[in-house]
Amino acid sequence: MVYFNTLSQAEIITVSSLASNIILMSVITSFLVLGFYRKINVYDAFIEGAKTGFDTAVQIIPYLVAMLVGIAIFRASGAMDFLLMGITNLLALMNLNTDFVPSLPTALMKPLSGSGARGMMLDAMKTYGADSFVGRLVCVMQGAADTTFYIVALYFGSVGIKNSRYALAGGLLADFVGVSTSILVCYWFFH
Repeated sequence: MVYFNTLSQAEIITVSSLASNIILMSVITSFLVLGFYRKINVYDAFIEGAKTGFDTAVQIIPYLVAMLVGIAIFRASGAMDFLLMGITNLLALMNLNTDFVPSLPTALMKPLSGSGARGMMLDAMKTYGADSFVGRLVCVMQGAADTTFYIVALYFGSVGIKNSRYALAGGLLADFVGVSTSILVCYWFFH
């Protein structure tokens, strides 16, 4: 962080782009080298993995369709707007700052769908501006939470796990902590 603070914006872009390309190439190269070292036919292993991946993709289509329909119904019914209005009114009654509330659709959508949350993030940045508090907050929220329901519905469902046990509760708790922390951090840095 100290090193990046000494660089100009153009230099930061150049250094981070170079570093990310080196890291990506290193990961790919390490797979190939380790495969060669362990005498694994990397090409055949890749082809077998691609076949398995295609079979898994076909198996998860029904779960994906169900999840996307549920998200569309939640947004189209006005339930999202009703929920946000209630949160805003509750925070206003407690004399708390409500500047973060327009970013909550991204936080609420993230456990359901990554692409839905990305769409909400882009909509918030278009409405409030990319450099606004809400614009910055939705970007941080996007990286601070995961697609918990999506993971449980698709991955657990595709391999036939009926009882997700503590995975859902643990994932939602992690999402809540990530979103709460992102709000606090953004108030600290950007507000």
